[in-house]
Amino acid sequence: MDRRAASTQLTPRPEEKVRDGARHVVSLLKRLDRDLLDVYLKLQLDKMTRADMAVYGYTRVSTDRQADEGESLGAQRRVIEGYAMMQGLALDQVFVERGVSGAKPLQDRPQGARLLACLKSGDIVITPKLDRMFRSALDGLRVLGQIHDRGVSLHMIDLGGDVTGNGISKLVFTILSAVAEAERDRTRERIREVKADQRRRQRYLGGKVPFGWRVEKNGDLVPVPEQQRAMKRARRLRAKGLSLRRVAAALAQTGILLSHEGVKRIVAQTEPRLGKNQRTEQQMHQKSGNRR
Repeated sequence: MDRRAASTQLTPRPEEKVRDGARHVVSLLKRLDRDLLDVYLKLQLDKMTRADMAVYGYTRVSTDRQADEGESLGAQRRVIEGYAMMQGLALDQVFVERGVSGAKPLQDRPQGARLLACLKSGDIVITPKLDRMFRSALDGLRVLGQIHDRGVSLHMIDLGGDVTGNGISKLVFTILSAVAEAERDRTRERIREVKADQRRRQRYLGGKVPFGWRVEKNGDLVPVPEQQRAMKRARRLRAKGLSLRRVAAALAQTGILLSHEGVKRIVAQTEPRLGKNQRTEQQMHQKSGNRR
């Protein structure tokens, strides 16, 4: 009997179990209320903080042709919108730079200048690629320093996001900016080399065809005999002391109609360099003429 009584006293009664369970539920609800309150306050604080914050996008193409082919402005905008959505950011405005070279500093571009002028502390700028905003490492670092001092964040999607946030991002930004600038300089060198080679090979480089020459279908410049003779005669007459107008009048008598300004140009014009095959052909003609 004594053992059964002791066992009965140790076993909780049903009503005590209910009261203990209720206390536990109330404690959980209070803790949940505190957590929900913290979340609510944090959301409200973020909302108040972002009320004065603006998010801008920046896109650029060097030529109007690029806007329709390859990396179009529309494609760049969609990349920016997708990134902003993933980051929980509301895009306020996208600045579109059409037909402007990346070699021009950002502040000297029409839309780039507008973007820099409207930035304030807390704003975010998003661009799809480094070379859309900068091609010069010096310009990139200068602008990066300026906007960082103003409390603005710059997000470059191809570099993984905010390049103003930490030292590693800034290091990567600096290196890639220098690489982009070196590549641009190398491109200029290649263009100069190609043009020099075209001139050496007597190729037409565009613009007005010089007097005394015509352009073949393959782009070669070929002498026009009648005009070449007129050029030589004009030089001889000028060497004798005739005025430009008198030289023009003398050429007109042979059917070559040129103004005195035209005569001035052809007299000053140096004969284009001939390619190897053309020099050989000209030398053969000269030798045959000498034999005669």
